[in-house]
Amino acid sequence: MEFGLQYFPCVGPDQKSGAQYFDECLRLTDYVDVYGFTHVRTVEHYFHPYGGYSPNPIVFLSALSQRTAHARIVTGAVLPVFNNPLKLAGEIGMLDAISGGRAEIGFARAFLPHEYERFGISLDESVARFDEGMKQIDMLLTGEDVSDDGEFHQFKNVTSLPRPTQKPRPRFWTAAFTTPKSFEKAGRAGNCIMAIPVGSSEMAELIGIYREAWKSAGHDGDGRVMLAFHMYCHEDTIEAARIARGPLNRYLKLLVDAARGWVDGAASDNYKGYGKMIEALDRETFESQVEKGSAWVGTPEEISEQIRSYHVEIGGFDDASLQVNFNDMSFEDAERSVKLFGEKVMPAFAKG
Repeated sequence: MEFGLQYFPCVGPDQKSGAQYFDECLRLTDYVDVYGFTHVRTVEHYFHPYGGYSPNPIVFLSALSQRTAHARIVTGAVLPVFNNPLKLAGEIGMLDAISGGRAEIGFARAFLPHEYERFGISLDESVARFDEGMKQIDMLLTGEDVSDDGEFHQFKNVTSLPRPTQKPRPRFWTAAFTTPKSFEKAGRAGNCIMAIPVGSSEMAELIGIYREAWKSAGHDGDGRVMLAFHMYCHEDTIEAARIARGPLNRYLKLLVDAARGWVDGAASDNYKGYGKMIEALDRETFESQVEKGSAWVGTPEEISEQIRSYHVEIGGFDDASLQVNFNDMSFEDAERSVKLFGEKVMPAFAKG
């Protein structure tokens, strides 16, 4: 198993300014090569404290790529629905060049009704726009003088610049939550999968769907699975919970607030059951997240056991993407956690 850092801004100006938030992330990234974290990752969201500080992950990742010489630089994820593929393909080429060929590109459909409303795009177009966008970006990165007459975007005889540093292009990931078809499509396409842990039985089933689709499509190996976890490591169990509880509970509340459109009447066949899902998330707490293995909090020994237990319960995964400075957690607390995790937990999971 490999470990990386995920920066998911979940703060507003009343908590931390953009300048403070990004400065803290850059300073935490200085520990990535020290301890052997293998990726850094950030999201694309808009207009709301839940993710809104990162409307363009490629801008942020370009800066992060200069603070680590070895880690993979991962979008987790970009949203084709809100981007012209011609522009996004060029930006991906830039990131791959700036990072020295370390870019990996995660794509997601987007799931927040308020973002669709503000961009003036129908929720019912999400799947079609996602599929078309990924196809066109793949064409633009791997080919020259390419043309496509899509439903949403059309272009003729285009060569995207700069060309990808990696050949034929950076690795693609698909971000998925609880929709089995998304896991199946990712496996069939030969994309890696990035997901958010849910109950262990559900996660095991979803990963099984992904791996079966991967093998059925004739791809070598088992694919690659990245899961995202909140993590806080401290020498003392009680102190770890005290420090992490408030930021994690506030993170959960901001997530529910950002997605409240599903509870207030938004509906689409592309997002079946999302209203009930958000209602269920509204009942989640720090304690329930730790209990189900979605948050790793405690001493190095306790977290090591949490990792091993969850890994076994779901049948294994490849990458743990750790949120280490969630919500308004102080830089000092996040720094202490990252260093302790790197010194005491990661060596137990090192290869060889």
